[in-house]
Amino acid sequence: MNKPTNAIQLYTLRDHIKKAEDFDKTLARLHKLGVRDVQISAIGDFSAEIQGEILRKYDMHVCVTHKNFDWLTQSPLEAVEHHRQIGCDAIGIGAAPAEARGNTGNVRAFLEKAQKAAGVFKQNGMQFHYHNHAFEFVRLDDHRDSMMDLMLRETDPELFYFIPDVAWMHYAGVDPAEYLYKMRGRVKVVHFKDYIFDKDGYRRFVSLGQGVVNLKDCYDAVCELGIPYIAYEQDCDWTDGDPFRSTEESWAFLQSL
Repeated sequence: MNKPTNAIQLYTLRDHIKKAEDFDKTLARLHKLGVRDVQISAIGDFSAEIQGEILRKYDMHVCVTHKNFDWLTQSPLEAVEHHRQIGCDAIGIGAAPAEARGNTGNVRAFLEKAQKAAGVFKQNGMQFHYHNHAFEFVRLDDHRDSMMDLMLRETDPELFYFIPDVAWMHYAGVDPAEYLYKMRGRVKVVHFKDYIFDKDGYRRFVSLGQGVVNLKDCYDAVCELGIPYIAYEQDCDWTDGDPFRSTEESWAFLQSL
């Protein structure tokens, strides 16, 4: 069984990567924690060349990104060059845009655009990756299937990959550990995230291992499927309002698996 590499999704620390000097400080802190693999998302407006220099300074590898979908589809070769600068071969988006949801026509139009860009990425040694939330598992307005059903069935496995988020899958009502098998061979990075329902019934994210998601079952599935990376991500609700503290807690949990 494959033992995955643990990574940190920098979206968790997005407020601390807006400027190059802050990105440097954040990677320095993660390096001391033992982190060597990250996902870049919501980074500030400074060049890929500078990002690459700072990444190399701390011996950090970028396992995947989240980038703007319009940019990827309108300027795919520019996106390829950007990712070469940061040493990453996995080009991702965080979610489908609003106009891509709800019905089969919207979904299929989105998939056509995504796969066209993905073809350019593949020609240049890179892959397109899609990160889910919960809405992809809701039945479409005009079809018995969900958006995720269409993505799995109507996309080319050689072009369209997934970044499954286990907490959003659980929240959507599917068993994330089981569902990973439907994506067999199409996943490089899995997002580990956890949540609870508070006393008022509201969903609240928590550090890994403190919530309702069976992360051990997910980990076992990742190992059996040979998925290379697990990336911790926490959108908000950090311990004491400090994303670094939640990152440290969650990193320790990942290391214990």
